[in-house]
Amino acid sequence: MSIQGRIEELSTRHRKLDEAISEEQKRPAADEVRLHDLKRKKLRIKEELVTLRPN
Repeated sequence: MSIQGRIEELSTRHRKLDEAISEEQKRPAADEVRLHDLKRKKLRIKEELVTLRPN
């Protein structure tokens, strides 16, 4: 897979995690453990994207 392909894949996963976080936060009794896990995954992807994207 090319670097650009990896960036696109990670960007898609990042966006989907953001949507999942938003949906979880809208719930009356949001699962804090799930939210923490989703946010941690999103941060890891963001960090990887930063290293892959040219400055």
